[in-house]
Amino acid sequence: MSRRVGVLALQGAFASHRDALDACGVDTILVRHPDDLLGLDGLVIPGGESTTISNLLVSSGLLDPIRAEIDSGLPVFGTCAGMILMASKIVDGRDDQIHFDLLPMSVRRNAYGRQVDSFETDLDVAGFDVPFHAVFIRAPMIVEVDDQVEVLATYGERPVLVRLNNRFASSFHPELTDDIRIHRLFVESLSVPEHVTR
Repeated sequence: MSRRVGVLALQGAFASHRDALDACGVDTILVRHPDDLLGLDGLVIPGGESTTISNLLVSSGLLDPIRAEIDSGLPVFGTCAGMILMASKIVDGRDDQIHFDLLPMSVRRNAYGRQVDSFETDLDVAGFDVPFHAVFIRAPMIVEVDDQVEVLATYGERPVLVRLNNRFASSFHPELTDDIRIHRLFVESLSVPEHVTR
């Protein structure tokens, strides 16, 4: 049976995520309204600007329905700003900034520099025979991560791709390459029971 994965389509490169997921053989839904969440097996939260995405989640009426789906165990993959929304703590976030507290880690927004400081690099990813070419754009940094979180890739000494069961997060943009291996990892995890110790 084909999996049904939603991509939050409020901001960011959601179309590129859709293309990568389509290439993984899943049914992909662009999520813009609460009804788009019905029957999903997973959700991707793309990059963009984390404060703007937070505001759009409220104005679209999606915030509470997404929280409810997450509380029911919906697997989530967040990239760049999506990773910020998944973190338990945003070191330099506003007091009223929304985040879903999905992964026990602290992040710092735009820590790898501004738009002009964007860069690309090859990353060694756990389980991959060939490095993954990663694109970093105004990327957030994981400054602290709990021991229960699996680090799948690092840049320097910092984690940039992490996993806790069927919850994934990356500092970079895997959707901006033709390499779908990281999306495939997420799709393959959708059958893994969610179990998070809080």
